[in-house]
This record gives sequence, structure tokens and C-alpha cells, in this order.
Amino acid sequence: MRKILLIILLIGIPFIAFSQTDSLPDSTLSSSPKTNVDQLENKINQSGEKNIEMPKGDAIFSIKEAAPSISDLISISKVIWALTFIAVGFFSIKLISRILEMLAEKSTRYRITIKSFIPVIKIIGWIIVVFIIIAGVFRPPASTLLAFSASIGFAVGFASQDILKNIFGGIMILFDRPFQSGDKIRVGNHYGEVVEIGLRSTRIVTPDDNLVSIPNSEIMNSSVANANAGEPNCQVVTEIYLPIEVDTVKAREVATQAAQVSRFVYLNKPITIIFVNEYKDRISLLKMKIKAYVQDIRDEFKFSSEITEIVIKKLIEDKVIN
Repeated sequence: MRKILLIILLIGIPFIAFSQTDSLPDSTLSSSPKTNVDQLENKINQSGEKNIEMPKGDAIFSIKEAAPSISDLISISKVIWALTFIAVGFFSIKLISRILEMLAEKSTRYRITIKSFIPVIKIIGWIIVVFIIIAGVFRPPASTLLAFSASIGFAVGFASQDILKNIFGGIMILFDRPFQSGDKIRVGNHYGEVVEIGLRSTRIVTPDDNLVSIPNSEIMNSSVANANAGEPNCQVVTEIYLPIEVDTVKAREVATQAAQVSRFVYLNKPITIIFVNEYKDRISLLKMKIKAYVQDIRDEFKFSSEITEIVIKKLIEDKVIN
């Protein structure tokens, strides 16, 4: 409650100050008793200027333009125009983002590159909309704009520290680029494909098709693992447990052939087979790791499932395992 009252007070201060100027005279006149006011008024009427300095003996006349009132800055027509620009900007940014999404989905090779432009376009688009509304519609004086911005900035910063942290984190992600839209990343216990980098949060789709929103401030303070680093291909590690007495030469041969014939494999990068001894339920086993790359990062789980099925079936057919 205190924060809300403070925000209202801070935002209202500049408006109250500017609205009170209506009770002041339109100009401030400083002169000596010998000043001829009629001559000064005639001078103003003839020149049409609001700011005049006219020496008269030892006297100097100074007329200063009063600060604008709220009614001068805000009117129904200006509000309507502002809402119109906001609506046009919203739908335009939405349309451009949608078109880029469609183009990205049609190309596996350029999908990540195209998607990386979407968050940048959103930020630039809203900056242009805000600039048009302020500079083209309301057109406040510089002093009014500075005073109002300072009050709003202080109030919003005081009440929305977490939101500002997330916004700053989103901007840093766009500049530092630890990942892009379309990358497969792991943040904490969450792993999935980045579908959107927003100012407040980053959204990823997990293998279970769940949409997870992670605050940008949390990402900036956590370790981020990137599976493909902007490339359409990524490494997939498939693990298969085998008896300790298994013929490793035969098992390696079967696993290599299974990976090479897969429709998902990316053969421009190496296929590696590794054996590791592990104990499970007090039984010594060999864990075979099949490391290979897929052409499209979205096929990593399909590839892993296919390799597991082919290798186990072939090892049983060749009587390498029972």
C-alpha cells in the first residue's frame, strides 16, 4: 500500500506543478515605477513575440513564457492518436514476427538465424512507437519531459526492481548472445528449445512439450549449457547398458553402423563410441555411449530412440547379448 501511494505521489508531483501554472499570469513583468506599460503592450502587439527585452533607461522588461498546463499537453484527440499508433504498432510487430516465424520453420539451415532477428525487431519496433507518440503526438517541452521522466523512472524503479532486473537481463542476453531463439539450452533443471527471448523472460519448450518461462534475471545468474550454439546440428549421446562380459569390439561395430545408416545422422562430424564401467544394484555393467550428431536439433530424441532399438535388436540377433 505504501508503494502504491508513493508511486501516485511521485507521478502526480509534475502534473500538479504544471497545472498550477494556469493560475499565474501569462507573462512576468519586471520594471521600475517609470515604466510605460502601454508602450510595452504596443511593442508586443506589433512584433507578435512573447519573449522581449526592451531597455528603458535603467529598466529592463522581461516577459517569460509560462509552463504549459495539462490541458495543453493531453487532449482527447491526442489520446486517440496515441492509442491508434499503439494498436498499429502492436499488430505490425506481431505480423512481422509471424512472417519471420513462418520463414524460419521452412528452412532448417537458416531457422536459428532468422529467429534471432525477432526479439531485436520487437524492441526496435516499440522504441519507434513510443518515440512517435511522444515526439509526434504529445510533443511536450523538454523541461516537462525531463521532470515527468525522472518522476516516472524513480517511481517505477522503486516499485518494480525485479521487473527491471529481468528487462536488463533480456537486453544483456540479446547483446551477449549466450544463446539464440532456436537453440537447445539447459538452465538449472530445465532443458529445451528456445522459442522466444522476451524482455521479462525466456521461453523454452521441453522434450515433454511443456512451455517453461524462465526469468531473465535467473538466467543471468545461472550457468547456461548450449547444445548447438547457433548451429542447426547438435551432438546426441545415447547410453546403452551391456553385460560386463560383452564383446566390446562387436558392440562398437554394431553401434557405429547403426548410427551411420540413420536418416537423422549428420555425417560431417565424427561418431564416437565410449565404454564406461558402472555399478547398478551392486552389479558391474558396461555403459556404452554412442556420440553422434543429428542434422536437425529437433530430431535428437528420435535419433536416440532409433539407435537404441537398432543396436539392441542387432546385438540379440548376433547373440552378443542374451
